[in-house]
Amino acid sequence: MPATTDEEAKDQKPQELDQKSEKRQSAPGDQGNKSQGNGHNDGGRREGDQKDKDQKDKSDSGEKDDDNKGKKDDDKKEEEKKPVDPATKRRRIIIGIAVGVVVLVAGIAWWLYSRTYESTDDAQINGHLNAIASRVAGTVKAVYVENDQPVKAGQPLVDLDPSDYQVLVEQARADYEQAVAQEAAEGPNVPITVTSNRATVDTDVQQVVNAEAAIASAQRDYDSNSAKLRQAEANNRKAQSDLVRYKKLVDQGEISLSDYDQYVSNAGGDEAAVEASRYAAASSEQIVEEKKTILRQQQTKHSEDKANLPRQLTVHKATVDSRKASADAAKAQLDTALLNLSYCHIVAPVDGIASQRSAETGGRVSQGQQLIVVVQIYNLWTTANFKETQLRKMHVGQHVTIEVDSLDESFDGEVEFMPAATGDRSSLFPPENATGNYVKIVQRLPVRIRFNPNQRDLDKLRPGMSVEPKVHLD
Repeated sequence: MPATTDEEAKDQKPQELDQKSEKRQSAPGDQGNKSQGNGHNDGGRREGDQKDKDQKDKSDSGEKDDDNKGKKDDDKKEEEKKPVDPATKRRRIIIGIAVGVVVLVAGIAWWLYSRTYESTDDAQINGHLNAIASRVAGTVKAVYVENDQPVKAGQPLVDLDPSDYQVLVEQARADYEQAVAQEAAEGPNVPITVTSNRATVDTDVQQVVNAEAAIASAQRDYDSNSAKLRQAEANNRKAQSDLVRYKKLVDQGEISLSDYDQYVSNAGGDEAAVEASRYAAASSEQIVEEKKTILRQQQTKHSEDKANLPRQLTVHKATVDSRKASADAAKAQLDTALLNLSYCHIVAPVDGIASQRSAETGGRVSQGQQLIVVVQIYNLWTTANFKETQLRKMHVGQHVTIEVDSLDESFDGEVEFMPAATGDRSSLFPPENATGNYVKIVQRLPVRIRFNPNQRDLDKLRPGMSVEPKVHLD
């Protein structure tokens, strides 16, 4: 029954298509007769014939597809009606079990292997980028390298105009020579001062001795005059006593008046001698006091000179030290001028490749301005940003396989340093979890991985290349 219905449907489709095509042919013909005439009618017929052909082709292809579908359906029904061979069924079951076991073993093996390493694709090669800046201000005289040019340590990079700094060197050298001359002139004053002060002290000592001798002499004169005064006083007392006795004798007439006058004269002389001796003794005593005052003055001067000797020596030594310090300061200024002159010649500090050249001949640069960057390509490492959950078994010294995307090669390395903090803590604006809504995010920490030396194509690595490191856990 299904086959007959399909055949009837196939026979009906061409008939329906023929009826539709006839209707289409008649419709344009009628419209053409009414509106445009015979010429347009012929064109409408041609178009209708072409559409009929296209529809017939489509119907033929549809009939073929229907025939193929019908055949396939018949084949499937016949296969379903056939009984399944038990051996084939067993083979299918065994194959399914084997495939399942292989898949299970492969899954277990992959799971066990995945626990032996940690990897990440958030990693890149890093290196030292040495920014070469001018240490002095000046005008660029010459530039010797271009971007991406290899350079060696000590190779000239840039020269600045040294004229201004040469003048400063000459001025600093003149100041230094003047300071050295002043130091040399002040140096001999120290021994001269020592000798002069010693002579002064010796003179003071001699003057003190002389003053003491003068006091002793004046003291002897005073003692002599005092003795003479006592002798004169004794003579005066005897003369006065004799005068009293002779006065009585004169009154009694026992001696002559001329003898009495002689005794009066002697008594007066002795009394005058007492006064003279008294004055001489007082004068001698005054001289002794004067000599003592002179001695005290000489002793004071001696003490002052003796105390000032080390002080004056210290003053002269300090002056010499000051001159020496001035010379040292001038020498430092000269060294600074020479350094600034040498800074006009800028050389590469390390081996690498020149990059980011901004220096141009004739340009004016300021102190500290960056001129060139030298990228070190022989001291590279990998910074791998692992998740914090991947660091449980990771430690320094573990072997690492590093796959470089750009070279499609693998390199050997080892974990050199473990991170100090997470990436967000090291960022310019670290997040503050105490504000706003908190969402827990697995943090990443940068692990430093060093390339093992003496590997092929290490010189092809460049900072910034993307890599995928695989740390093999112990």
